[in-house]
Amino acid sequence: MSIKKQSLTLLSVSALTLSLSACSVFDWLVYKPDIPQGNYMEPQQVEKLRIDMTKEQVEFVLGRPVLRDSFKDDTWYYVYHYKSGRDASITHKELILHFSGDQLTKVTGDYELSNEFNTPLEQSSLPMANSPELTPQIPQQRGDEKPLVEEQDPTKMNKHAQDRK
Repeated sequence: MSIKKQSLTLLSVSALTLSLSACSVFDWLVYKPDIPQGNYMEPQQVEKLRIDMTKEQVEFVLGRPVLRDSFKDDTWYYVYHYKSGRDASITHKELILHFSGDQLTKVTGDYELSNEFNTPLEQSSLPMANSPELTPQIPQQRGDEKPLVEEQDPTKMNKHAQDRK
């Protein structure tokens, strides 16, 4: 009888242990969504920023900021927070823009600026993917002069309509 009690106790303890650790053991089976929040920005967007850009131009390039200073509209905050559902890793990035009046004066944060940031927009050139061809693109001419759809002569159509009557 003592072997039966021992095996029952061992079975109970192992079932209890498994049930208590089931959350951590089978955690990879449970779906947890990724949680992105804020302004996601590509480095190419930040590289387009130039000193003395207007607020309207900056908003066109980066979108609306997550937070604007409540007392003065001279500081804009672009914040991105991402929590992975799989491993609970967190990515946090910030970009803080400072304006003087309507002109961009300073940028700080976790993104690298372009080497041409201090060159005003009018004097700098944005990177081009490829240069446009200078020759105009003319569509190729069709060889035969025969129309694609043959039209009927309206006088002949009236004649056929009268013959049917």
